[in-house]
Formats: sequence, structure tokens, C-alpha cells
Amino acid sequence: MSKPSDNSAPGRQPPRSGLRRLIAPVVYRHLRGFGVGHIAGGSLQAAAGLVCLAYDADGWAAFFLTISALNLAGGYWYLTIDATTTPVT
Repeated sequence: MSKPSDNSAPGRQPPRSGLRRLIAPVVYRHLRGFGVGHIAGGSLQAAAGLVCLAYDADGWAAFFLTISALNLAGGYWYLTIDATTTPVT
């Protein structure tokens, strides 16, 4: 008699729902590290944008500040998902 198939192999993550499916599996397994990396990169890009503003390079400043805002938002999103997921035991 075979036991019912529940599609749960050892070491596999449970299926993701909603917008979490947009996150690559490697990133999903290390959300905190990638979130902190995005926030650090976004902070560095914001600093570059402020330096460009100081030297009146408005086009480059807009570019760096836009990329910075996207990285900071992505890092915040990763960290909030990491905080709401339960650890796999």
C-alpha cells in the first residue's frame, strides 16, 4: 500500500502565493541577505545621486535617485516578507 502523495520532498519550501511568486527561488531562500543587500546598494546609490546634485548633474542625479528608490523599496519588501514567513523546521 502506498501512502498518498503530498508533493513535499524533504528540504523543499512550501508553495508561494501571490506576488511572492515573482521572487526567484534562490532569493526566496535568502530573503534577509538579499533585502539587506538591496538596502545597502540603494543607500550607496542615493549618496551618488546626492553627489551628482551637488555638482549640478541633474540627469545623473535623477537616474541614481530613481534606481535608489527602487532598490530601497525592493529591499523593504524582501525584509517584510522575511519577517512574516515562518521558519521551516
